[in-house]
Amino acid sequence: MSWTLRELPVPATLDDEDAWLLHGYVRAANAAALDTWGTHDYDVSPAEVLGSLREQTYERKAVVLAVEDEDGDRPDPARVVGSAWLDLPLQDNTHTGYVELVVVPDRRGRGIGSALHERALHVARSAGRSKLTSSTDHRVEPGPDEPSVAPTTGTGRVPPDAPGVGFAQHRGWALEQVERCSQLQLPLDAAELAAHRKDAQGAAGDAYRVVLWRERCPDEWAPAYAVLNQRMSSAVPLGGLDFQEYRWDVARVRAMEQRFLDQRRTILVACAQHVASGELVAKTELVTVAHDDEIVYQWDTLVLDDHRGHRLGMLVKAANLQRLQEEFPRARRVATWNAEENAHMLAINVALGFRPAGCSGAWQIEL
Repeated sequence: MSWTLRELPVPATLDDEDAWLLHGYVRAANAAALDTWGTHDYDVSPAEVLGSLREQTYERKAVVLAVEDEDGDRPDPARVVGSAWLDLPLQDNTHTGYVELVVVPDRRGRGIGSALHERALHVARSAGRSKLTSSTDHRVEPGPDEPSVAPTTGTGRVPPDAPGVGFAQHRGWALEQVERCSQLQLPLDAAELAAHRKDAQGAAGDAYRVVLWRERCPDEWAPAYAVLNQRMSSAVPLGGLDFQEYRWDVARVRAMEQRFLDQRRTILVACAQHVASGELVAKTELVTVAHDDEIVYQWDTLVLDDHRGHRLGMLVKAANLQRLQEEFPRARRVATWNAEENAHMLAINVALGFRPAGCSGAWQIEL
């Protein structure tokens, strides 16, 4: 069957006449994720996608769909067989962008991915971008003695025979970094988790205390939380990826929080406050989704340079996991990604019980 590329419209609601294309995007993305991971843990919901598309103050989202042709253009989500989602920063890092390519597994090998890739690069060039980044996901990271492709950092590896890897290499993309996907099985033993927090608090002493909030950052902490988010964008290992620090202020924090509400996600934040200065100096975040009670995502964790060495990373993570188990007792897994060269953060995760569950390759291309 032939197919046509068309832009994904942003419907006012999920029940709008043209919302079938958004539902088709979700159906295709989830089919590809299931094929990659063998689980529904990484599914997206229509509400998550619509919430993301609505918030375009800081990033332009351009989504191209591959839709199978049919007389009468019947509004059937099953007709969407592929997509290219582009995130194009509008205020900083305007030289680059991110693209995610998806083709439904049983429609691969028909040129759909190539056409979407070509259109995505055209959109990026037209927006004045000189680089693009992308990613490939893999259920298992190859061992040290297995065939693999290594990034420019030399740390981590991806399987050379994975379809996305060959696709990227053939089109001039360079593998710049590998992230380890890890999962933590819940519930954790309450006594062990309390011991992790107690030991970390003992190392931190009275100089630091934990601050918690859910969904909306209290006004008194919002400027400091914006600073932590800004520092996070440059403090993590980036391998060979070309990114500069993103600017954050309170308005950007509030826009992020509104997006989470629109997406029906809940964000749990734990920070460490330096008592003497009153500043927030560390943070970690857990994000739940409305469509699956069992999976939770561990998002950013950061400790500012001047306050490292006091076990604040473990302190805020343990505190947030305690709160997660109290408020979301049906949660069964926490998934997270860390750069393979980020040995310190990986060590904290391993100590808490996270175990390898695959990997993701970060790719970059010069346009």
